[in-house]
Amino acid sequence: MTEHQRAARPRAFILTGYLPVVCRDPIYIDDLRRRNLKVLVITPAMSRPYAQAHGDDPAHPVSKIDEIAFVDGSVASEGSFVPGVIEHADRWRNTYDVIGIYAVGETLVEPTGLIADYFGLPFPGLRAARACRSKYLQRWYLPDLSPVSVLIPPGTRDSADHGTVAFPAVVKPATRHSSEGVQKVHDHTELAAQLDDYPPHETILVEQMITGQEYSVESLTQDGKTLFSSVTRKETTDVDSRYFVEMAHTVPAPQDDAWDAVQRANIAMLDRLGVENGITHAEFRIDEQGEARLMEVAARTPGDGIMLLYRLATGRPMEPEILRIALGEAADYPCAQRYARQVYVGHRPGTLVDVQVDWPGVEARWVDDGNPWPEIPALRADHPPALRAVLVYEARGAQLRPIRSSDDRAVTFFIDAPTIAELDEIEERVRRAITIQTTPH
Repeated sequence: MTEHQRAARPRAFILTGYLPVVCRDPIYIDDLRRRNLKVLVITPAMSRPYAQAHGDDPAHPVSKIDEIAFVDGSVASEGSFVPGVIEHADRWRNTYDVIGIYAVGETLVEPTGLIADYFGLPFPGLRAARACRSKYLQRWYLPDLSPVSVLIPPGTRDSADHGTVAFPAVVKPATRHSSEGVQKVHDHTELAAQLDDYPPHETILVEQMITGQEYSVESLTQDGKTLFSSVTRKETTDVDSRYFVEMAHTVPAPQDDAWDAVQRANIAMLDRLGVENGITHAEFRIDEQGEARLMEVAARTPGDGIMLLYRLATGRPMEPEILRIALGEAADYPCAQRYARQVYVGHRPGTLVDVQVDWPGVEARWVDDGNPWPEIPALRADHPPALRAVLVYEARGAQLRPIRSSDDRAVTFFIDAPTIAELDEIEERVRRAITIQTTPH
């Protein structure tokens, strides 16, 4: 290819991840289009019906994407997405001048790193991109930050020695996400039964159960230096169930001894994984000695509504800064001036009939089928506590199951306030104001 041909190629940016997640908050797509860049998306093949359903709607973010590449693979099979991603990237490198790439979701983080490495673009780094998609590689690189664990590769379940991990223990598929397949077991009988539930080709971890408070740390790193880091407090279902589903996030977490422990562990983690550029979302629990133990770390945007929480807490969206880092531009992000919280509401399993909200000026917003979330602007720091939105993920008539993974949650709300005490108080009032109507299956 001649220099003239290279110069004639349109400049493009690649977003990767599950298409409904990419489109849920269209700020990435809108920002890239304002820069006159072609927007390319690589997404799992299961997103194809979503693209077909919304591609002709000029108001939907899908219609603003220049090209969508669908790739086959499964999170239960390591590396299965890589060939398809490389195939499409190979075609695009001859068509576009690719100047940036970013993984919006978990599924395609590793092949995204490979593409960025080829083009010489800012990204977390090959070690970070690979390790952040593999729980057992995180244990390998960060043993002193991790709980005691036993790795069970495919074909070794009958001969694996589980004796180093005490019960109760946690069983985790090594490459899945959204808490899928993660369960607590109390003895060898339960462990054997749980292992039988996983496909033979999956790699499994059996780990020491850390029972302390869970947190995450969201960090922005540029040229190997951390330019922003904040702790999020989480509430999970393992207090009274076998499962580990996140049911609330608070941004920022109050600063105390646990906050200090989590930040120290996060700094060590970023250093040892050699994170170079981008955002990381690391989850920790506090052990009996008050130290932070790494549950897992991801080199992509945090899930659920955490990005919205940062916007409400700081007054600015984080997504443009992530894109600036990916484009090699100077980035910065402010500290929180307000507290924000997302809460998932428990439901009675059955057929979803309706969701009612007894709150002035607020109605439930139905965002099923991956529809984009409503725009929720930030308030001034001293604004009184407020209910910002109630979102319903499922359609009327959907079958709601017991909450055993993140995908089973159906209704969530967002609140913010000047203080933690006011945030706690409004949460209780909002919980009483929401009614989820279901009928038995």
